[in-house]
Amino acid sequence: MMYYVYVLQHINTKKMYYGYTRDLRSRMRHHRLKGVPGYAQGSEWKLVYYEAYLSKSDALRREKALKDGRSAYWLKERIRESIAAIFK
Repeated sequence: MMYYVYVLQHINTKKMYYGYTRDLRSRMRHHRLKGVPGYAQGSEWKLVYYEAYLSKSDALRREKALKDGRSAYWLKERIRESIAAIFK
């Protein structure tokens, strides 16, 4: 079984959302139908990045690191062109 850490970006505000799941496709469907915590239902988000892990604890540790901030900065720098491509 795989565990995923994923990054969504809001189409209008460009805010990032970091999450963790065992089933990435199902989680993306859930976000499309129910929205993202703290945002209105129907807000449009795009998947900009994900990582796969064999260990649940590794995935949860990575998600926490991204939500804490410093790791998120370096990830954004690393995928800068991918993020920019969404808004072209």
